[in-house]
Amino acid sequence: MSNNAYWSEISPLADLLGRGATDHPDRDLIVFPESRYTYAQVYDRSIRVARGLIGLGVEAGDNVGLLAHNGIEFLEGFFGAALAGCVVVPLNARHKSAELGYIVENADLTALLTVSGDNDYIDFVDVMHEALPSLRAADHGRSLAVPEAPRLRAAILLKGDERAGFVSRSTFDLAAARVAVDEVDRRRMQVRVRDVAAILYTSGTTANPKGCMLTHEAITRGPVFRARHRLVTETRHVSWGGGPMFHIAALAPLIGAMGAGGTYLTDTYFEPGRAIELMVRERPTTIWPWFPGPMQMLTSHPSFDAAVLDSVRYVFLIGPRVLIAETQTLFPRAELVAACGMTETGGIYALSDETETFEDRSNAQGKPAPGIEVRIVDPVTRREQPIDVPGEILVRGFCVTDGYYKDPAKTAEALDSEGWLHTGDLYSRTESGCLVFHGRLKDMLKVGGENVAAIEIESFLCEHPAVLNSAVIGRPDERLDEVPIAFVEIREGHDLTADELMSFCQGKIGRYKIPRDVYFVAAGEWPISATKINKRGLRAILRDRSESMSPAS
Repeated sequence: MSNNAYWSEISPLADLLGRGATDHPDRDLIVFPESRYTYAQVYDRSIRVARGLIGLGVEAGDNVGLLAHNGIEFLEGFFGAALAGCVVVPLNARHKSAELGYIVENADLTALLTVSGDNDYIDFVDVMHEALPSLRAADHGRSLAVPEAPRLRAAILLKGDERAGFVSRSTFDLAAARVAVDEVDRRRMQVRVRDVAAILYTSGTTANPKGCMLTHEAITRGPVFRARHRLVTETRHVSWGGGPMFHIAALAPLIGAMGAGGTYLTDTYFEPGRAIELMVRERPTTIWPWFPGPMQMLTSHPSFDAAVLDSVRYVFLIGPRVLIAETQTLFPRAELVAACGMTETGGIYALSDETETFEDRSNAQGKPAPGIEVRIVDPVTRREQPIDVPGEILVRGFCVTDGYYKDPAKTAEALDSEGWLHTGDLYSRTESGCLVFHGRLKDMLKVGGENVAAIEIESFLCEHPAVLNSAVIGRPDERLDEVPIAFVEIREGHDLTADELMSFCQGKIGRYKIPRDVYFVAAGEWPISATKINKRGLRAILRDRSESMSPAS
């Protein structure tokens, strides 16, 4: 008989919170720099939101939007919608009004939950008034009628006083008081693990955002399994993440921490000094900086002292080899975990295991997670690629999206008849089975007939001791089709010219890979999406020939 010590516990989102509130009600679920909330407190607040939604006529299965920064209102809105049997649609707080207006209509939102406060640096009510002009004149005292979003029946403030078109928190709580908790329980018990739990909109390079449908199983199974069986420590699981919880890269670690009965540390916004102070105080076992930018901002801050953060046992980080080596030196007792994932796979679908060498961790992104299948195929012929030959990676398993909301054409492009997700990412597989990222299919440059992965040039540029970060895009060229252009951020205390950087490349990478121009970017000036450098923004800068970023060569 096989004795498998690992098994999956799959539950709907709301049950995950309910279990935590029952098993360890007084344990901290989430901690911010100035506040903390136990499992019982989050559960009680979420129950009140669920009752309020039901009291305003929101039905089970309805799509409920959530527009908020990291905070208790995000959690109570997210799990309140789940408790009411609804599909939660987290909205990107960095989206502009046009993008938000599109999503509210496209997602068929019945209700929208948001916040408003004098101290908020973004007034979401003003943004939504701009996105949906009719909302400003709407009567919030009865069911909304907003031509720009025909399905929207209620816009609700989880924090804030009455505003035009919005139900205030006090009015919302009165609606909640009219609904029995038993009605919430009835709805919660009817939810199936293969029902859609959330729709997360992903931004494309040219088209409108696409609504990625993730089931309860897809959004909970992997994160909970990892937190309980992979990220094991001698103390209770405590995770820190600085990213926005409307993005899967921060939402999945939160869900994992809950599944392990742990605690999640975060902030309304990422500021390295505040993050370091929070980590020193709360002693996380796992940290999720994920990308070079946040990691470099943490380690370069005057208050950073790795020796004080000796509780850290796992660091999730993707970046150039030099950054991985520096981080491992700073955290000698921690395991640097490499991973690959995307919204369409509910986050991580592959990660490094305990046996991998530093060489593997610094050059690859791990192996397929338990229960997940991957293939690497030629983008044209769809034949399996040999070892070390890049191709498009396909993913199949419980984590894969059910498709894009109301977009059968895009769904058919992404999901084939055998259930394989065509990711658009380029990977190769090493002899040891590790996956190596080579960039996006659309992020390949065609230089004089040669295929060049932008990430290859970026990684090499970061080998220069003065380069903190780099991004490479293509510029049209009459003779070579396109040529590489580099955007570079210099490390503090260093000097670097474009000629020096290009001389550094000579004889070390192919001449056709050497950037033709270098634009130097100051810290904080990168165009950023939710989690990483936005290359569409870089292309716009290149087109505009901004005076502040004129070529340095």
